[in-house]
Amino acid sequence: MNKTALLSQLDEIIEKYGGLKDNLLQILLDLQKVSGHNYLPEECLEEISSQLNLPLSKVYEVATFYSMFNHEPKGKYIIEICNSAPCHVEGADDLTQLFEDVLGIKVGEITTDGIFSLQHSSCFGACDISPAIKIGTEVYGNLTKEKIEEIIKEYRGE
Repeated sequence: MNKTALLSQLDEIIEKYGGLKDNLLQILLDLQKVSGHNYLPEECLEEISSQLNLPLSKVYEVATFYSMFNHEPKGKYIIEICNSAPCHVEGADDLTQLFEDVLGIKVGEITTDGIFSLQHSSCFGACDISPAIKIGTEVYGNLTKEKIEEIIKEYRGE
């Protein structure tokens, strides 16, 4: 999405929440959804600061405090591989390698089609099916290479 279109959408988001400072968190969440690359562009944070009459440091404080906010472009779908102790013991490193092989990227990268990002995550409570991954709100576990390939095809719409 180009900068002008994104700033226009940001104006609509801010208007939707009445331009109220108390709605900063929701404004940031909505912005990340529409940004096109699942992150908070710096120029948008500056615009939020201006429109809500908040110090830029306050906007950054909220945007950097919560782990759900991304500050670099991400894929449309972020694949989070749990690397907590139980998942690590159950083979999270092998699972990471499988995803890297299937997607052709390393952790922290975006697929060339912009659909997937791969990253490690803290525990999201799926220890019973570890090692586990999460894509959006969907959690998957007990994964094989075949299951991983099916999941990727499903998200790509194949």
